[in-house]
Amino acid sequence: MEIEQELRKALEELRKTEERKFNQTVDLIINLQKFNIKKDTVNAVISLPYIIKNKKIAAFLETKNTGVDTITQDDFKKYSDKKELKKLVNSYDFFIAQASIMPKVATVFGKILGPAGKMPSPQLGIIMDTNERAITELKDKVNKSVKIKTKEPSIKLAIGKQSMKDQEIIDNIMAVYNTILKALTKGKENIKNIEIKFTMTKPIKIIIK
Repeated sequence: MEIEQELRKALEELRKTEERKFNQTVDLIINLQKFNIKKDTVNAVISLPYIIKNKKIAAFLETKNTGVDTITQDDFKKYSDKKELKKLVNSYDFFIAQASIMPKVATVFGKILGPAGKMPSPQLGIIMDTNERAITELKDKVNKSVKIKTKEPSIKLAIGKQSMKDQEIIDNIMAVYNTILKALTKGKENIKNIEIKFTMTKPIKIIIK
């Protein structure tokens, strides 16, 4: 596929840039056109073939679980303290919740988890069963997933790490690109171009033909 060849060339160029002392993140930017932000929103959870990084996950559950950092209903009163609540939200990348206590979670934590984009959702993050296997499977799914919600005519997200193989980064990009393509009302017509960059580099533009 032509786009994959262009991505490969872009990654080769990015790898020629100055070496940094840390493992840079690979950022993907998809710039949109003929796109009405009010009418044409894209809201999706995409499962990637390769994990970018293990996310720090906490769970709202009825009882403690050894497989995940757990917040039970008995702990909820502690979070009426705004400082404690803020600390909790900043300590974790993602929250999951048991369906039976989800209404309480929404009441106690909704105001801060919602705006932070960390609210457990039916798409990814709400579980019926809390056995170890179900928790492990959901954590794996969360670690491989990225959330996309358009707030501007441009989609920006971390898609990999510099240490990953080129093909793994490309596979992750293609998983996002193909999902967005299907979600856009005019498909390819809505995509102006794609840019990829490392944390400390300038972006390299790829024109979609």
